[in-house]
Amino acid sequence: MKPIRRKAATAGALAVLALGGTLAATAPASAATAGAYNGACGAGYEVFTSTPVMSSQRPVAATTYVAYSSADRQWCAVTVRSKPGARVFMEVTLDTWPTSTTPARDAGSYTAFAGPVYKDLPEPGRCMTWSGSIDLYYNSDRGLCP
Repeated sequence: MKPIRRKAATAGALAVLALGGTLAATAPASAATAGAYNGACGAGYEVFTSTPVMSSQRPVAATTYVAYSSADRQWCAVTVRSKPGARVFMEVTLDTWPTSTTPARDAGSYTAFAGPVYKDLPEPGRCMTWSGSIDLYYNSDRGLCP
């Protein structure tokens, strides 16, 4: 079973590196502005995908970023507010799909971001699912299957 997991991790890591290089080459110079990935997952984590959280006041109120570390063999998620300000309810959840019984979740009253939360690379046949909330607004997505 270990060789299969290693293959999946290697394939996932290579996909992350390939996509990361593409994203780096196409990212605008303003990527360091509010609402951009804030590096909260730590050193070695590369953003793999993101999901916007829309609201009626702002086209994108927050963004949930999902990053991966091939060294740690873990996924990480963080929901970053587009415009930091007064404390507001925010949440980030990361889990495997079909859903496990132990989602990684952080929720509370935050000024800039919720998270980070971490999950191990799922076994073959399982995918990742993630969600983010700000105030009353919510969005989720799934994918990233080994």
